Order: sequence, then structure tokens, then C-alpha cells
Amino acid sequence: MKKQLIIDYARILPTRGDLEVIGAFNPAVAKFGDKTVMILRVAERAKQNKEGSFLIPRYVDGAGLDFIELPVCADYDFSDVRVVSGKGEFYLTSLSHFKVGFSSDGVNFDFSDGVTIRPTNVYEEFGVEDARITQIGDTYYISYTAVGRYGIHVALITTKDFVNFERHGNILPADNKDCVIFPEKINGKYFMLHRPSLERYGRLNVFTAQSEDLVNWGDHQVLLNAYPDFGDIERIGAGAVPILVDEGYLEIYHCADMQGRYVLIAMLLDKNDPTKVLAKSKAPLVKSTEDFETKGFMDEVVFTCGLVKDGQNLNIYYGVCDQSVAVATVSLKEVFENMEAL
Repeated sequence: MKKQLIIDYARILPTRGDLEVIGAFNPAVAKFGDKTVMILRVAERAKQNKEGSFLIPRYVDGAGLDFIELPVCADYDFSDVRVVSGKGEFYLTSLSHFKVGFSSDGVNFDFSDGVTIRPTNVYEEFGVEDARITQIGDTYYISYTAVGRYGIHVALITTKDFVNFERHGNILPADNKDCVIFPEKINGKYFMLHRPSLERYGRLNVFTAQSEDLVNWGDHQVLLNAYPDFGDIERIGAGAVPILVDEGYLEIYHCADMQGRYVLIAMLLDKNDPTKVLAKSKAPLVKSTEDFETKGFMDEVVFTCGLVKDGQNLNIYYGVCDQSVAVATVSLKEVFENMEAL
């Protein structure tokens, strides 16, 4: 396996002077003609320049970027670099948007065209996150996470050229995320993987859903046997869009232990019934071994939203440490040698 860091967050410029970029990560990736397109999540936070106050960036519907000013006092908990909580409220310390870039070699991406997808409504008050791109015909379906005071939703955008975008709003109710749409119909239905949150019972699981129009989804079923059999795993979630190989649909996804350490693994789904897991990884496929994977904004986090098949190899694009972007190149043979049938 070959790994390389391809996007350093420090090279991404902030959208305005009172913000700073703290992460450029979790990229969605797909083939677009003879190029590779990337939708990059960029997280920005307010520059803190007022003693005794903490500024939270947010999108105000109809008014654009604004700030919530919180007093630095015992009423609020600032111990987590990602969120501030207090008085029954939770706030993200950063606001995310998407940048669109292209590459001729799948490694060097150019974002100079300035195409940006920003929050646009109340459901995206605290940002848009972790997109995935599915091509069906000549249309690209972009599922992503919308974060706001009314919960965490899965929303959908479509495009044919990555310049003009059509928004379709929320397609799954809160709280939900990690949504990937399969690239073709299966027995006359579209399928997706998604990850609902739980209030009390059970572990966080991957679910399947079906649709006739890619907007209205139903028949939600837990994907049994998706949890790996190794390690003390607390949660799992869908990663990249599944790809069809001879053996079935191959899905690269993430799992994390109780300490928040992430690894990437693979599972094989039945090509005629993707609610069935046929095989899964015996051990981590991608884990934090390089310096750029072990230390950062959040240590030991590897999180994929993008996958491109290149002959008999897979290029797995993933966020590292909630901060930057790497790509791991691995052969299909290596992936399947690390899997066991169920």
C-alpha cells in the first residue's frame, strides 16, 4: 500500500480576514471526463480577538455569515475543540463549506476556479460536511451532511458540470449522516447506505434504504454483520460510494474504537441484494501509521468519502486527523486477501 499526503490544510486560504482555516479534509471524489473531481470540506473558525468572549461562526438564513458571541465563563464548556456546550445548547466551533477542484493525475488538485458550495438555509446554520459523489448517467448526485440547530440531516445536490448545482433539500430526517448512494439501480430500485443516530439503545449501525426517484427513501434496514470482528469498536459508518466488482459491491467504510481512533475497512455486498454482507475485512485496511495520520486536530482519524478504481488498484481518498487529505493506493488483491466470507 502506498500512502501520500496530497492536500495540506495550511495552503487553503480563508474566505475572509476574520476567519482562519483549521481543516481541509474528508473529500468526495469521482471521475469527471478525463479528470478527477474533488469536493473538499473546508472548516473555518473565527479569529478570537475579544478578551472574555468566544465567537462561533454560523450561517444566518437570508443574511449570510454571522457570529454568536459567548461569554467565557463557567456556564459554558470549552474543553472540546470541536464544540461548545452550555445552557442546553451545543455549538460547533467551526463552520464548513465545500470547494470544488479538479486533477489530471488524481494527486494534484486545482481549486483556483473558485467554485464553492456554501450553507444556504437554516438546516445548514453550522455548516455543510462530508460530501459523497455518485454518478448516474450524466448526472452527479452529491449527498452531504447539513448541520444546524434542528439537527443533523442528509441533504442532496445534483449537477452535470460542477459549476451549476440544483439543491433538493433534506432527503433523510435528523439525526443522520454518512450517506452514500449506489451508482445504479438494483432490481429496479435505487439503494443507499446511511447511519442514523441513536438516543439510547444499541450501537451506531449502517442502514440501507431504497428509492424510486433518489429523493424519497424508505424500507430502512440495518445492515447486519457490518461490524468488524476485531478490536473494541464503538461505531461504524459508510465511507465511499460502493463500486461494482465481479464479486459484488465493494464498500470502504470507517470504524472507531472507544478512544476515537479510526481505521478503514472493507465489506462486500451482494450485487443483487445489497442488504446482505457477503464478506468483510479481517483486520484494518487503512490505519494511522504515518506522521500525518497520527497527530493533528484530532489524532489518529482516517475517514474516507471518496474512492476511484484504477485498473486493479483502488485509490482511497481520506481525511487525516480532521485536518488534511491523503490518498492510499491499494490493489484489489490486497483488499480481498484481507477479507473473510460470512
